[in-house]
This record gives sequence, structure tokens and C-alpha cells, in this order.
Amino acid sequence: MQVAKVLVVGIVVVFIAQLLWRRWRKAQLAAKRKLALLEFGDQREALQTEFLQAAGATGKPRGLRWKQCELHEGELFAEDRANGELYALVGVTVSFEAIPGGGMEDVEAVGSLRAATAIFMHRGGRWTTDGRVVFNHEPEQALERYAESLQPIEAG
Repeated sequence: MQVAKVLVVGIVVVFIAQLLWRRWRKAQLAAKRKLALLEFGDQREALQTEFLQAAGATGKPRGLRWKQCELHEGELFAEDRANGELYALVGVTVSFEAIPGGGMEDVEAVGSLRAATAIFMHRGGRWTTDGRVVFNHEPEQALERYAESLQPIEAG
């Protein structure tokens, strides 16, 4: 009978400890997320520069060089449905110039400003970008386009 009581008490203790750990972990993750979202605003200028460099290094669009980009105010935050990774989608205005010999020198539209959505991700404890961009989409439209893999989250 004593063994049964000890076993029951042990199971209850493990259950309560597991419950408390889950609550603590959930609160910890929520605090980390909130901090990451706040940090994005502090890093906008550096992220804009990083985005321009990374996007320019992709070689897309072919025959064009990324000349300048300007991040719009505001951003949409999302979470990857599969792994919980945080994303920020930011409207951006981009300008290009033709690369000599790239076949785009005679195209009038090269100098036109282009609207797009720049994509940033929170990895390794910091915001970064690989230069991914969704042309001709505002952040809301880009989020709709990727709704299968991204779900919106509130910044506040």
C-alpha cells in the first residue's frame, strides 16, 4: 500500500512539474518574441542596407543592378507554421539601373520605381535577410500569397 501511495505522489509531482515547465516555457517564448518584434524597429536602417546588398547579390532581375531601396513605414509580422520562425514583411520601393552589356540598356522601364515587399527573418537571435523580395505585392498581399506557410502575428 505504501508503494502505491509513493507512486501516486510521484506521478502527481511529475505532472505538476511538467505543467509548470510548459507554462514557464510558453511565457519565455512569448517574451523573446515580443523583444524580437521591438528590436526590428531599432534595426530598420541597418536592415535596409543589408537588404539592398543581399538583394543585389542575387543577380535578379537579370541585367539589372539594384541601385536604391527605401523601406516603407510599418511592417507585418508572421510566423512560419512549420517551425515557428519569425518573419517581417515590409513594403519597399526599389530602383534599378541597367548593367552594361546585360541586355536591358534600351528598356525604358529600367529607371521606373518598383513596389515590392522585402522579407526579413529572425535567426540566431537577430533580424537578417537573404534579399528575398516579392515584387508587385504589398506586405498584406505577400502574406496572403504565403498563407499556407505563414500565419500573421500581432506586434503588440
